Amino acid sequence: MINSRLFMPTFAAFLLLLTGCDKFQSSKTNVTAAAPAMQPVAVTTEIVKLQNIPVDYEFVGQVAGSLEVDVRSRITGIIEKRHYKEGSFVKAGQLLFSLDDASYKAVYQQSLAAIESARAQSISAEAQLKKAKRELKRVTPLAKKQMLSQNQEDDAASAVDIATAQKAVAEAAIKEAQANLLTAEINLEYTKIKAQIDGLTGRALKNKGALVQAGSDSLLTTQVQTNPVHINFGIPENDQLRIRSEIAKGKLVLPESGFKVDLADESGNGSGYAGKLDFQDYKVDNNTGNFAMRASVDNSKAVLSPGQFVRVLLKDAVKVNAIALPQRAILDGPDGKYVYVASAGENGMKVALQKKVKPGEWVELDDQHKNYWIIRSGLEVGDEVIVDGVARIFFPGMPVKTDNPETAVAPVSDKQS
Repeated sequence: MINSRLFMPTFAAFLLLLTGCDKFQSSKTNVTAAAPAMQPVAVTTEIVKLQNIPVDYEFVGQVAGSLEVDVRSRITGIIEKRHYKEGSFVKAGQLLFSLDDASYKAVYQQSLAAIESARAQSISAEAQLKKAKRELKRVTPLAKKQMLSQNQEDDAASAVDIATAQKAVAEAAIKEAQANLLTAEINLEYTKIKAQIDGLTGRALKNKGALVQAGSDSLLTTQVQTNPVHINFGIPENDQLRIRSEIAKGKLVLPESGFKVDLADESGNGSGYAGKLDFQDYKVDNNTGNFAMRASVDNSKAVLSPGQFVRVLLKDAVKVNAIALPQRAILDGPDGKYVYVASAGENGMKVALQKKVKPGEWVELDDQHKNYWIIRSGLEVGDEVIVDGVARIFFPGMPVKTDNPETAVAPVSDKQS
């Protein structure tokens, strides 16, 4: 049987504990209800609009001479002297090397003598032919009168034929001697190795006393023409196909003469090197995956050197009805790049919502609007994109207060029924 005296104090304590818990819960509920709403953060926005925007395309290129030639010896000989300073500019026809020409002079003189001998043989053959013709002329009427035998007339005719053949051989010997003389003259001239173009010379690969052999061991130096220079570069396949597609759809417009070519300086801006494209390959290079391109660029100041790497700008193209945003407004997320868009929320407030975007080329709208990005997809005209203050937005849906009066949301008034 339960002792009621022991039970009553315990029950009273339990009731007191329940009362205290109830008051604590009530106090907690009141604190939660009284917590102030999150205040909107101040941000700066831009309204998305379509505009025609000049764009540049940048690629890495390498300088090459517009004309590069190997200076080689066409004959075998010993180098007698080098006549130029390595690395200097020379004019076409200027003497660079001279070879020992003694043996070639001897051959030339022999060729001259051979011509004189052939001419003498020709004169002798001509005299024999004339004599044979006179003899035939004398015996022919006598043979007809039967004063001479037919054999005598035939012998005279054969003598004419033989003399004619000897005359032809002599004439051929003259031509052969003349050809040999021309060869000897050319080889003698080849002992003087001259510049083929106006341009800079390279290092001498052989010097005085070295043996030069025609063929595989004939290279003496090189020459390069550096004004203008060629800039060799490549456009990735995807970029080239996209540019072609945009041009076909009217989204990208080029000037009538095509891309203007410039070189970027250390800041990425044009440096004033005027040029134009002079070669575009029709196929993709299997090794690089690029379309090979080449530009011809003025180098009258001799600043660019063959082998130098440069940044190539293709300029004067215009994006038609394009969208551009400041680079600082575009953020990186796990799923790619996105922006915050100020959108209408509850109670007349604006909230920041994410929109995925696909950026394209870097552009400069003007001197005050630099470091912008073309937005290829993800935004619509009229979207209010947050460009400043994104660091204050800690999560999507956070209330924001914009400074753009054109897009202010009218507050919703509470009407009493």
